[in-house]
Amino acid sequence: MPPTPPLPMPLPPTGSLIPADAPFSAAQEAWLAGFIAGVAAAGRRGDAAGDAPAVTIDVLFGTQTGNAEFVAGDVVAAARAHGLGGRATALDAVTPEQLAAMSHVLVVVSTYGEGEMPDNAGLFWEALQSDTAPRLEGLRYAVLGLGDRGYDDFCQAAKLIDTRLEQLGAGRLHDRVDCDVDYEEPAAEWTGAVLERLVAETGARGAAGAGAGVSAGAGAGAAAGQAPARPRSPWNKRTPYPSRLTENRLLSSPHSAKEIRHYEFDLGDSGITYEAGDALAVVPLNDETLVGDLLTHLGESGDQEEVAELLRTEREIRTPSKELIADLVERAPSSELASVVAHGDRSDLDSWLWGRDVLDLLRDAGPKAPRLDELLPLLRPLQARQYSISSSPLAHPGSVHLTIASVRYGSGERTYGGVASTYLADRIGESPAGIYLQPNASFGIPSDDDSPVIMIGPGTGIAPFRGFLHERAARGASGRNWLFYGDRHRETDFVYEDELTRLREQGVLTELDLAFSRDQAEKVYVQTRMRERSRELYAWLEEGAHVYVCGDASRMAKDVETALLGVIAGQRGRGDDDAAEYLADLRRAKRYVRDVY
Repeated sequence: MPPTPPLPMPLPPTGSLIPADAPFSAAQEAWLAGFIAGVAAAGRRGDAAGDAPAVTIDVLFGTQTGNAEFVAGDVVAAARAHGLGGRATALDAVTPEQLAAMSHVLVVVSTYGEGEMPDNAGLFWEALQSDTAPRLEGLRYAVLGLGDRGYDDFCQAAKLIDTRLEQLGAGRLHDRVDCDVDYEEPAAEWTGAVLERLVAETGARGAAGAGAGVSAGAGAGAAAGQAPARPRSPWNKRTPYPSRLTENRLLSSPHSAKEIRHYEFDLGDSGITYEAGDALAVVPLNDETLVGDLLTHLGESGDQEEVAELLRTEREIRTPSKELIADLVERAPSSELASVVAHGDRSDLDSWLWGRDVLDLLRDAGPKAPRLDELLPLLRPLQARQYSISSSPLAHPGSVHLTIASVRYGSGERTYGGVASTYLADRIGESPAGIYLQPNASFGIPSDDDSPVIMIGPGTGIAPFRGFLHERAARGASGRNWLFYGDRHRETDFVYEDELTRLREQGVLTELDLAFSRDQAEKVYVQTRMRERSRELYAWLEEGAHVYVCGDASRMAKDVETALLGVIAGQRGRGDDDAAEYLADLRRAKRYVRDVY
């Protein structure tokens, strides 16, 4: 295997590379300084000795939104700083036979949906759990899981892979670490511990002061032997960029049952560079009315400004945490919540919790509810909300666009709203919004401008495809573009109709299939249109088309995949197994990718 190329020249002293006003924490600066020193030292040793690394570490990642891929790139960079070779590879690109030929593997994997593998790890997992999977006694490994502790199947994908590798005889280098949404510090600690163990086992000459782990914004998200595809932005969840909202426009009709809005953020002097297909994270603030109602219910006086600000800016008060639910069940065993939990049916609990917030659960617990000082530790940190970007940096320089459905509903005497969607629609005013980029390298448009593209995105799932179409128009791409789009009613819900019509007239949008489900007696969805055009759809696939799906994961994405398998099976005439393998080949070639939520 080819060695990692040496750096072309020594790096200058670290102090000259980290400005005094750089937006890094002390821990981040310490890691970055050590990392740069380590890379420089490794480069000097390589120049002097001309030696290739004694051991190459394979960092395999499975990701849905891009976090695991970037952590994997950071681990590769840290490995090089320790005198080790490293390369990052998507899990689905690795066969069990290739895995068996590797000596040291670090797996970084997120969990998607209800304990499922992310899209670019499903084929790997299917092969790994097969009875024909090879033994792995010669492999040393460690696993890092990324997840959200708010879900019952927290880091399930990491747990499954960790257990299966052990079952196949691989030797564990280090205990698995399962990271919650704030994954940076535990990921750094895991990386440092694993690499120190590898240096000790392999005799690699680790650089003095080499990075002890990864740090947000500091790593190189690229495979071994390649320059990073994009520099990491200094703006992140800890230091979001304060952006001015320059446009807030209603897209759907005022008569629609939905409220879909178009937003534009000014990137100003942020230096944020994005690509069509990336996501943008918005740091929201809680509704002051809900904060006030919560404090009133808790019997707190209105002058508790510090606590009110904490609840408004730092705590999740819309969605109850698992810790709060467990605490309330113990405190109030005769409550409605406790009764539902006692039945032991997870779906019943999910149904009961749907739409209820922290205030609802406190009211349900009655006088046995916790006091404010007891409640605060049970509330999770307020998280940024991520949205698919609906613009192109070529067509919309200096700004980034989002397409968001405002969440609003009522129950009894209360009205509810989504934290971020109503923050942007109603409450942001002239204040800047904290934003940062969430790159999604697996969901970008083809680099080959001649490649055909099929886009399937009903509702707000159209967001990235608006960006795709504007990007291809700005690049003068000759590849054909086919969009499947739909919603409930054409008259009230056809967002971006004028733009799509114009792109169609310009020849950018080659095919447009619409499915408005409530405009006729029999409901029609995008998968209906796919089946109606089976022959043409399969022809596009045979001609090298890339298929993209964006939108609801629970139903739409599954129904679309079922329809796509049916199209392939019907046109090939070789049965369901053949169709499944055909689609698997599209996945491996990154010609079938999804951005689902």
